[in-house]
Amino acid sequence: MDIMARATALVGGTMVMLRRMQAPGQQAVGLAPQIPDARAQTLMTLKMPTAQGWAKDQRPTAAPGLTVNAFASELKHPRWIEVLPKGDVLVAEAQPEASPPKNLLDRATQATMKRAGAMGVSANRITLWRDADGDGVAEERHVFVEGQRQPFGMALVDGTFYVGNTDGIVAFDYTDGATRLEGPGRKLVDFKPGGHWTRSLIVSPDRTKIYAGVGSLSNIADDGMEAEEGRACIWELDIATGQSRVFASGLRNAVGTAFEPSTGALWTVVNERDGLGDETPPDYLTSVQDGGFYGWPFCYWDRIVDDRVPQDAALVARAITPDYALGGHTASLGLCWVPEGTLPGFGAGMAIGQHGSWNRSTLSGYRLIHVPFTDGKPSGPPRDILSGFLAPDEKVSYGRPVGVAVGPDGKSLLMADDVGDIVWRVTGA
Repeated sequence: MDIMARATALVGGTMVMLRRMQAPGQQAVGLAPQIPDARAQTLMTLKMPTAQGWAKDQRPTAAPGLTVNAFASELKHPRWIEVLPKGDVLVAEAQPEASPPKNLLDRATQATMKRAGAMGVSANRITLWRDADGDGVAEERHVFVEGQRQPFGMALVDGTFYVGNTDGIVAFDYTDGATRLEGPGRKLVDFKPGGHWTRSLIVSPDRTKIYAGVGSLSNIADDGMEAEEGRACIWELDIATGQSRVFASGLRNAVGTAFEPSTGALWTVVNERDGLGDETPPDYLTSVQDGGFYGWPFCYWDRIVDDRVPQDAALVARAITPDYALGGHTASLGLCWVPEGTLPGFGAGMAIGQHGSWNRSTLSGYRLIHVPFTDGKPSGPPRDILSGFLAPDEKVSYGRPVGVAVGPDGKSLLMADDVGDIVWRVTGA
């Protein structure tokens, strides 16, 4: 082992030991979470399992009454899913690529991410999967579009297909039933690449707007707020006019988005900041208000000030408290609305793919969960839909949940697993 490799291992091990002494007994979850006091870390916790993948005939653990099978296999880092109106399933295959490390911490982080399968050469494509016989396993695979820049979000509106690349939204002409897009596409909106790279897309219920999640460049505006302009927010694109604007801000890394049908409200899951403890602050699920500000980087949850950041008292005063805590560092990314009757034993609510932590002493996430809703709001504790992605000793992960979508049949969920290189399908047993 060379000197730098030894140093990388030492940094990671020291970070874990420092935080083990302060690990909380339970996670901050629900409508009124108990959030431990912040304890700023000199060395940030760095712990991530080695990506192992699934053995033959091994699969996640489905909740009682459910069963799971591989809908599509042998992908390359599948991250996001879009189901087309006639049942074809699109999967974005992309991942972050390493940039030159600035310091020892960067090197340690990159080494850990690569070992965990969270960083590497990006496929930069979207594939189309077709289950023609309806048996829950796709028989056809087509390259739908390639040569994109870390594609993630997807949306189809009136013959136009939209791709959320890390550097902006691109539009393509689409013909019903097509298995491949032609042409270079038209750039509609520019986003700053780098940092939190994913760009999820969702179409408004009236089909006139597209909303895009754009994460921050850094943890707590480490390079100043000018570098974060247009980031840590959700953008709105008016389809008819082509005009775009920031819809809501102060959202460190808003990834999955979904509309709750009874109220028409937009909801998102947000990954919160690092370096304040295993459970501080929690990631969250929240409704999103037009013009709303949700605290980042100045404060978190109920206007709790992060004293590592130069403050803006006016923004702190109007920061909106999120609706529902999901626990610290769960990396909740995937989100979709689950209508009543989709899965037996699970009512209406939100399905959330928790990609799993890399920055707490006891790992969290690594699950597909369900949060029940009543009258347009979360109404109970989360329940596992799929689990078993992480080995009991936390040394290896078989898979990591990311994007989630209701299947073409309306009676199943599809979930991208970017370590297993699989799209899983879960339905009634």
